[in-house]
Amino acid sequence: MPGTNLTREEAQQRARLLTVDAYEIELDLSGAQEGGTYRSVTTVRFDAAESGAESFIDLVAPTVHEVVLNGDALDPNEVFKDSRIALPGLLAGRNELRVVADCAYTNTGEGLHRFVDPVDQQAYLYTQFEVPDARRVFANFEQPDLKGTFQFTVAAPEGWTVISNSPTPEPKDNVWRFEPTPPISTYITALIVGPYHSVHSSYEKDGRSVPLGIYCRPSLAEYLDSDAIFEVTRQGFAWFEEKFDYAYPFAKYDQLFVPEFNAGAMENAGAVTIRDQYVFRSKVTDAAYETRAETILHELAHMWFGDLVTMEWWNDLWLNESFATYTSIACQAHAPGGRWPHSWTTFANSMKTWAYRQDQLPSTHPIMAEINDLDDVLVNFDGITYAKGASVLKQLVAYVGMDEFFRGVQAYFKRHAYQNTRLSDLLGALEETSGRDLKTWSKQWLETAGINVLRPEIETDASGTVTSFAVRQEAPALPPGAKGEPTLRPHRIAIGLYDLNPTGKLIRSERIELDVDGELTAVPQLTGTKRSAVILLNDDDLTYAKVRLDPDSLAVVTEHLGDFEESLPRALSWASAWDMVRDGELATRDYLALVLSGIAKESDIGVVQSLHRQVKLALDLYAAPDWRETGLAQWTEATLDHLRAAAPGSDHQLAWARAFTATARTDAQLDLVSGLLESTETIEGLVIDTELRWALLERLAATGRADEAEIAAELERDKTSAGERHAATARAARPTPRAKAEAWASVVESDKLPNAVQEAVIGGFIQTDQRELLAPYTEKYFAAAKDVWNSRSHEMAQQIVVGLYPALQVSPETLDATDAWLTSAEPTAALRRLVTESRAGIDRALRAQAADANAG
Repeated sequence: MPGTNLTREEAQQRARLLTVDAYEIELDLSGAQEGGTYRSVTTVRFDAAESGAESFIDLVAPTVHEVVLNGDALDPNEVFKDSRIALPGLLAGRNELRVVADCAYTNTGEGLHRFVDPVDQQAYLYTQFEVPDARRVFANFEQPDLKGTFQFTVAAPEGWTVISNSPTPEPKDNVWRFEPTPPISTYITALIVGPYHSVHSSYEKDGRSVPLGIYCRPSLAEYLDSDAIFEVTRQGFAWFEEKFDYAYPFAKYDQLFVPEFNAGAMENAGAVTIRDQYVFRSKVTDAAYETRAETILHELAHMWFGDLVTMEWWNDLWLNESFATYTSIACQAHAPGGRWPHSWTTFANSMKTWAYRQDQLPSTHPIMAEINDLDDVLVNFDGITYAKGASVLKQLVAYVGMDEFFRGVQAYFKRHAYQNTRLSDLLGALEETSGRDLKTWSKQWLETAGINVLRPEIETDASGTVTSFAVRQEAPALPPGAKGEPTLRPHRIAIGLYDLNPTGKLIRSERIELDVDGELTAVPQLTGTKRSAVILLNDDDLTYAKVRLDPDSLAVVTEHLGDFEESLPRALSWASAWDMVRDGELATRDYLALVLSGIAKESDIGVVQSLHRQVKLALDLYAAPDWRETGLAQWTEATLDHLRAAAPGSDHQLAWARAFTATARTDAQLDLVSGLLESTETIEGLVIDTELRWALLERLAATGRADEAEIAAELERDKTSAGERHAATARAARPTPRAKAEAWASVVESDKLPNAVQEAVIGGFIQTDQRELLAPYTEKYFAAAKDVWNSRSHEMAQQIVVGLYPALQVSPETLDATDAWLTSAEPTAALRRLVTESRAGIDRALRAQAADANAG
């Protein structure tokens, strides 16, 4: 039985038979404050290619009341099953279908999500439809290549606002009737409903005005920095319209900060939803604003990549996500007056490390992935689709030239506006403008999996003159279980030559850009030159590959990593070191020493915060168990020293405060944490605001220094949805068998928690200091995983399956238990993938721990 799945073959058959014209959707949300279900009426007009043919339309609903096809009433009890409504006896040419159903509000972040704000006790609704969840709200043909126009009519409580893809009309008797949209796919339609607060402006260019809106709940309005958000948005409009040579394609552009959102944001046409944690309630570092800006620009880029031109099927998801990622960061780096011109540094140190990690898992796949059904795509929003794809696009831009690349993109938009495309459509446009044959490039980069390693091979004479230089490319074997073969690829790279100047700074003295192809590529330009102190392959981060330093360069970088004058070569060196730790080529204790020697000189706050996360992860998972506590003690002492030394009120001070709080362990350190929370201790310039208070309390709870009374008192101070989530984390973090049992039961044995609270409980439950306390839950996990997967919605099940996997129990026994479950449970392909990825983390940690033990 199909259940809620849809295969690619079924989608292709339906697309060959049907052409969709228009949807009219009426929703009665007047009872949304109370919840329950709501009436959904869908009228869809579509053409069929054959008389008498059969097809189906998708719907997930508790009850279907009416199905009327071409004037004939069908019995819902006969035609509605497995989330599908059968459509027999279609007419050749125009058909009309009317479906009346009761649909359900959700608390999972899928379909029509309903949230009640504890501050004002008002309900707030928003839709989230990607990948297949528009069918939870109205009957539709749920696949991206069956585009149509959508006209929504919505009844809502008095005083509420309704926002959709089309401009918001004036309501009549609390009913909003929207104008039809242009032809778009089902998954980017949207409704956001409730007593939202709003701020409005516009983007003006050449006599054209695009209305702009920003929305959030009234309880967050005091924190909404709308001017900054509008500034980034206008910057994106100007840069994208110039580079794409295509005017913004929709009638208005609203950005809605909504509660309990599962992802970062969603590119609904003209009505982008964004997680409301991006409305910052407390002080955050500039890195958080940079990340938010990238998210804003990413979703705006989707208005062209994804919404105007949409992939035909989900195997080309990268056409949406990789392009939106690349162009958003390129906009930050190149748009005039941008606040984050060093955004490629952030990309190299965060997004690409995500891609490298994903590409070394057993589930690695080509950028253009083979997507057989919806279950495949639901687990494919990963580091390859986003970060590797964007990295490869950056490589393609270096290969064909930026001007030629964007001329190809311009032709692509003009040729395929409001249509669906495949990879070949884009490559064809790029070949026309660049003059390059991209078929071989595509096969090697987009249609294969795995990562290459680039190493310099250098020979010098006694005077230090280079006598030969070559770049060796390796194609390591794919992880066990991965599909495909190792592939050597063409790379466009820059080689940077760096020397120490009299002030001790590493300055680039020369840059050589070249194509690397095959196993060994000679670089004759360097023969006869004096060897530089540091020779950095992939300078400027043009290609996607793991890069290694030669021994002499590594020695200099180890001593002077913080002395690179520019942020990007520092980030590339830090990323290379981190990758070596994960591969067992650099011991955790040596990585800690490297970070401690260089981090004080690191000015880029985003890189600093990445190093904080990576050091903590290395100590928790990759350190030899008998040395781990020594390393954690060294790190915690260092975080406190840096906290006290940081400039008062600076981003670095806040980042070090959070790093110290996350790992404080001695009585004296925890006394300081408690003192900061209770205001009996102060550090000049450090403001203990709401979010930092919760961080302090959560650490005290995890170490047994705070219990329910303290948590309840803090929640009384912060009676908000964010406060409720923090309190849930703190309660689950307490180091007692009872606290763990209660947290486990609330997530695994009950399905009542909303998505955001469930995530918070899982985050508190998993504490790296509590391995022994959590050990019994390994067996419980494998006993429950399959039932959870089969009984919960995708988002809720994935949170549990990934979040509660016993990742801290790094041992051969955990591998054995996982293997036994994979053999006996016969999980679906999607569930198998998630558990296998988690297993790979244990395997990697065991190898890294062995490397660290050998170094000791």
